[in-house]
Amino acid sequence: MIFIPLWQRVLVVLATVAAILFAAPNLFYDRVERSNDARASIAEGVTAPELEADAALWPEWLPSGLVNLGLDLRGGAHLLAEVQVTDVYASRMDAYWPTIRDALAAERDTVGFVTREEGGDPSQLRIRISEPAGASRAVEIVRGLAQPVVTLTGGGASDIEVTASGDILTVQLSEAERAATDDRTVSQALEIVRRRIDEVGTREPTILRQGADRILVQVPGVGSAQEVKDIIGTTAQLTFNPVLQRTTDPEADPGAGNVLLPSLDEEGVYYVLERAAVVTGEELTNAQPSFDQNGNPAVSFQFNPQGARAFGEYTAENIGEPFAIVLDEEVISAPVIQSAIPGGSGIITGQFTVEESTELAVLLRAGALPAELTFLEERTIGPELGEDSIQAGQSAAYVAMVLVTLFMVASYGFFGVLAVVALVINIIMIIGIMSAIGATLTLPGIAGIVLTMGQAVDANVLIYERMREEIRRGAGPIKAVQEGFSKAISAIVDANVTTFIIAAIMFFVGAGPVRGFAVTLAIGVVTTIITGVFVSRLLISLWFARTRPKTIVV
Repeated sequence: MIFIPLWQRVLVVLATVAAILFAAPNLFYDRVERSNDARASIAEGVTAPELEADAALWPEWLPSGLVNLGLDLRGGAHLLAEVQVTDVYASRMDAYWPTIRDALAAERDTVGFVTREEGGDPSQLRIRISEPAGASRAVEIVRGLAQPVVTLTGGGASDIEVTASGDILTVQLSEAERAATDDRTVSQALEIVRRRIDEVGTREPTILRQGADRILVQVPGVGSAQEVKDIIGTTAQLTFNPVLQRTTDPEADPGAGNVLLPSLDEEGVYYVLERAAVVTGEELTNAQPSFDQNGNPAVSFQFNPQGARAFGEYTAENIGEPFAIVLDEEVISAPVIQSAIPGGSGIITGQFTVEESTELAVLLRAGALPAELTFLEERTIGPELGEDSIQAGQSAAYVAMVLVTLFMVASYGFFGVLAVVALVINIIMIIGIMSAIGATLTLPGIAGIVLTMGQAVDANVLIYERMREEIRRGAGPIKAVQEGFSKAISAIVDANVTTFIIAAIMFFVGAGPVRGFAVTLAIGVVTTIITGVFVSRLLISLWFARTRPKTIVV
């Protein structure tokens, strides 16, 4: 009998059973999908007899994960939007104007009266002073207000450029700040679009940045592109609220005039907040990652004059008290007020990494789209095309399966049948893993599964050819099988590892169809090693234990 450790036998059996359980829901796709949607609605507090009936369509104790169908299989909407990044320059200049005005007013004896010139380029701030002789002093004052351009690698050049011509001062963002602003604006728009679409509960939307200022949005299962545009156009609600209590009780009574909201990052933590906000996201003009006085990552923010006044008065009266930053009914941060924060700007410190401070800054700015989105492409893909694609993919898979089966049986007889059984288990494992992780299946993904069929039996071909060589040398049945597996396994692993590396590169570098192909190819590599080596060996071992052949023909 071929020796296989008991733990290997148990693991192979458990892996096969688990794959069957996780893949099974896809045989009842519509039923499971309706059940999952109903349970999600009930969890959100929606109750209705039809929802309870739908929730009972699939047993709750069974796995209910499905392979999500991509846009090319399910139908949906495809949008390509361009972010008008230049819109942000004007708002930045508007935010700078009160600070510059107050700074110049303090030097009235030198620069005279200060007025803002309307019209002209909105990305420039034009300021007239009544004393042209004080222009150089005015330039010096305004340059003193400049801040370093903050990036993930630290500070750099000044964020504004100041020039003077007679009695006119021109202030505009520097080239370095424009580049940083463009990047932040597109990142912010991307985050807002993702949050808006994710809230609708669509399955596996594709939301990617393309180029410097474009966003690709693909949403499966949506009736029209206009629906997606309407979803993107909604506005997030950002508020800054006083904190009354921190609790772990989700049923706590917040009291009249208060609200109980969950923490975004701390699971099981809730905050009781005053319903009336101190300031709202509409008064926030900027938030970006920065560094505190100790060089630790932090987040700086800035309000408009109205928000600055309200925020300054509140922080002066509540030193030592926490206040909550609330986004879409979730508390994303609850820092403690260390001191009064006048002037409309402040900094949020904490145990942040650079990536976390960047993410928090994006969330703080996610109250509204930072700039207009111009839709360059709008396409609605009907589900009929998806059905045709699925049928074509199924036909290709069936043909491939039949041809592989005929080849293996014709070439290796009974051992070819065992290889086909392992191949079927391989496909089940791919579907099971994709269901468990919620992966998306696209038309190129189906091609990846078909390619995996060839790779899977290729492992068996290597093993069986090694077995043939051992038989020619006069080895017995058990010796031939053991040597066939032991000598072929290194070649199988090497071939599949290189394929996995290629699939990983395709996934991280590619986009759209390329990633769909890479997902199934990478999963197929893993399952091929499992089934080609361990499952096949266990099947042969069970056959040997039952028949105890004196000779074998491969």
